[in-house]
Amino acid sequence: MDPDNEVDYDMSPYLIRYKSGRVHHLMGTGRVDAGTDAATGVTSRDVVIDVGTGLAARLHIPSDVLGTSTKLPVLVYFHGGAFAVNSAFSTQYFRFLNALVSAARAVAVSVDFRLAPEHPLPAAYDDAWAALGWAVATASCARASSEQEPWAWLAEHGDPARLFVAGDSTGGNIAHNVAMRAGRRSGLPGGERIEGMVLLHPYFCGKELVAPSEGAEPRRRRSLETEERWWAFVCAERYGIDHPFINPVAMPATEWVSLGCRRAMVTVAELDRMRDRGRRYVEALRASTWAGDEAVLYEDQGERHVFFLSSSDDSGKTKQMIAAIASFMA
Repeated sequence: MDPDNEVDYDMSPYLIRYKSGRVHHLMGTGRVDAGTDAATGVTSRDVVIDVGTGLAARLHIPSDVLGTSTKLPVLVYFHGGAFAVNSAFSTQYFRFLNALVSAARAVAVSVDFRLAPEHPLPAAYDDAWAALGWAVATASCARASSEQEPWAWLAEHGDPARLFVAGDSTGGNIAHNVAMRAGRRSGLPGGERIEGMVLLHPYFCGKELVAPSEGAEPRRRRSLETEERWWAFVCAERYGIDHPFINPVAMPATEWVSLGCRRAMVTVAELDRMRDRGRRYVEALRASTWAGDEAVLYEDQGERHVFFLSSSDDSGKTKQMIAAIASFMA
């Protein structure tokens, strides 16, 4: 059989890997062009951060700020997608980041990091760290030589003293791990510190099932086996399912001191099987040696995992959650 067509790993609906190494991504491959969004009044443009790795980002900024001397908080955002699908350039993230930037009055750096399995973890973590350092260094520039420079908006309007990291699902996992790295390395370029971290329905896992959302019945156990298999796949079996990358609540309370942000916000959804891990994360943080000022838990009733990325949310819950994030950032 042709190894280019013989299946090695089938994780539909995300992707299929063939024995030749070829990967067929089944979702999250669409792309929408940057530009001005009439609905939110936010303008975006794309920038390459590292030509060697292909690390790129999409910058989002309120259009009315352009041409002024206004300084805004800097939000570095990491998209979800099981570490293997989606991008910062997809329709759903274009729509969501525009709405968030409009409400929070910030300049956002939506990071397009390398995906597994072609680039297994820690590639995404390394890209996220590089993007965060780039954002801080760029926002710390005195000014750009020209507004036409792709990164000029960040230099002209970003305030590195008001720095936030955020992400949804596995992007929330990435945001947490970036904040941990920032603390362990005693800060960021120029001595800047992450003011706040926002984890939206963060993706964490572990051997011990967390009740009641994960429960202990057989089907939940099978779900854990699937999660273990997926985690081993995206990290090329480098880390176990209880490694702090994927199971931070397994860390001793003393290790939370390394979380390098001043404030934290975690959102969970009532119908999300990972909701109790998000709650336990906040509990562990509050009970730890973390030196931060505030750990906020925000709950969406009657909603499922990352519902806010759907264009069909007519309940107003997405607007409410975005308003809560904007309030936290303010």
